[in-house]
Amino acid sequence: MKALLKNFLFIVLSLFLIAAVLSYGHVGQEQSESVGINTLVQEIHDGAVGKIAVQGDMVIVTLKDAKAKKQEVKKEYGQSFSELMSNLGVDPAKLRAVEIEVQAETGWKFWVKSLAPYILPFLMIGGLIFFMSRQVQGVNNRALGFGQSAAKQVKPEEDKDKKTFKDVAGAKEAKAELEEIVDFLKNPKRFTEMGAKIPKGVLLMGAPGTGKTLLAKAVAGEANVPFFHMSGSEFVEMFVGVGASRVRDLFNKAKKAAPAIVFIDEIDAVGRKRGAGLGGSHDEREQTLNQILVEMDGFDPNIGVIVIAATNRPDVLDNALLRPGRFDRRVIIDKPDINDREEILMVHAKNKPLDQVISLHRLAERTPGFTGADLANLLNEAAILAVRRNKKIVEEQDVLESVDKVLLGPEKRSRIMTEKERQMTAYHEAGHAVVGHFLKNCDPVRKVSIIGRGLAGGYTLSMPELDKRYQTKDQFRDDLAMSMGGYVAERLIYGDNELSTGPSSDLKKATQLATAMVMRYGMSDKLGPRVYGDNEELIFLAQEIHERKNYSEKTAEAIDAEISHLLADAKTRAEATITARRSEMERLVKALLTKETVEQEEFRRIMAGEAETVAA
Repeated sequence: MKALLKNFLFIVLSLFLIAAVLSYGHVGQEQSESVGINTLVQEIHDGAVGKIAVQGDMVIVTLKDAKAKKQEVKKEYGQSFSELMSNLGVDPAKLRAVEIEVQAETGWKFWVKSLAPYILPFLMIGGLIFFMSRQVQGVNNRALGFGQSAAKQVKPEEDKDKKTFKDVAGAKEAKAELEEIVDFLKNPKRFTEMGAKIPKGVLLMGAPGTGKTLLAKAVAGEANVPFFHMSGSEFVEMFVGVGASRVRDLFNKAKKAAPAIVFIDEIDAVGRKRGAGLGGSHDEREQTLNQILVEMDGFDPNIGVIVIAATNRPDVLDNALLRPGRFDRRVIIDKPDINDREEILMVHAKNKPLDQVISLHRLAERTPGFTGADLANLLNEAAILAVRRNKKIVEEQDVLESVDKVLLGPEKRSRIMTEKERQMTAYHEAGHAVVGHFLKNCDPVRKVSIIGRGLAGGYTLSMPELDKRYQTKDQFRDDLAMSMGGYVAERLIYGDNELSTGPSSDLKKATQLATAMVMRYGMSDKLGPRVYGDNEELIFLAQEIHERKNYSEKTAEAIDAEISHLLADAKTRAEATITARRSEMERLVKALLTKETVEQEEFRRIMAGEAETVAA
């Protein structure tokens, strides 16, 4: 649009310049009056004319009256003035009394005036043709531009936000793996002299938010080499061949800038398994993948270009990408453990004024399963809460609330609840909390609240003290009983006819866990150690489309019976716990109705029956 406006203005200015040149001859001349030829004849007859100047087809008349304007009279071009006057019957004696001067037309003004009627149309047509050709050329340039990669090149000397391994908290094993890549880029001779070949490609695998992109930037920063960054989805367009062209362009740029790092984020967008039958066998995505394979095969092992790719779905990648010689080194980036979480929190807390009473170690204990991005978001939310409350520092309460917000969503204090609904919610959450507290394999209860967050009317937050790699059958059984705690408490207090829809999500969660115990984990005594059902996935959509049934109808009935048995056992154990601990549950309900939220320390005192916590 800007180019179109620019060309239009160019044509308008050109026409304006031509008009200015044509009118230049009239600038500075005395203003004259245009009259007819008959008027001139009458003025000659009256003796009023002092001088006549003939210039081509124009006759300039100067009257004897000095106050009168000059007059212009048009005549036919090429006709003699004296002949014209004779034909009009002018007395020759009168005409001789007038000074007549015939001026020859010469100079650039004459030629401009003579040729303008012929040149101007050609200029207009030529300008139009030029304008149209520019538009066509622009379209062609844009079409050719489709094949150029949109990779963002970051040169080390221009990188204002340069990252190194010091900026990456945690991920010790991943950093150790990538340090070899840095050594090769810095000192390739050390490897080539030993006959070693550095991996051509490094695949970073991990959950979203674990720091894959940050690690790739840190490798480039440590090696002090150019960094080309592009997302896998940016290769593919609706035009066939564009993706392959962009791949060629990207690798050509990287080779010219070698040693360099090419980082392809979300490579599963183009690197999924081929030949699945969706979109044909020669669709644009497959052509792009083929070109990536060809480019990585054509790498000189010592050229100094290393490809780093990131994905959170390594299971859907094409096998040709993962073979030795391409992405032959795979670095798994796990979610941070408690020590890594504390380090990450320290990095993100540097520029935030935290209250001295805040323990980052305790906060790390409270956030198992959080990724680096989650922890950064947590502290950012805490800072936003502090600003909203007009505080000068971020206090512990702000941090604790931000944990709940990240996990469950924002508070719904404006949600209107009747007194009965508040009481029912309190019993429901108290049921979860009491069962979870008194069954030894459940995670410690960190917080209980009847303030709604997200879609939940209330919540009981329980988290392990240490990170878990495995879970046992007893842990699963206690988790099932805790999930049933809310349902059992409502049924015990209000009876079967007053059961609400509140436990629906708990029952769904419990059913899914019991199903997994029987069908995936082999935790059924009757059915034995076997996996039932085979989930087939559509690799283009990365989701389950149907479960292949690899067992008989009789076995299906046995599976249903085992699932029901696990759920019934969980319900029985929850009932026994709540019945035995009815007084503790009532104390917790009273505290929840009074304070709405009970933190871990107070919850433990209530469970222990300490008198000071009972007072409202």
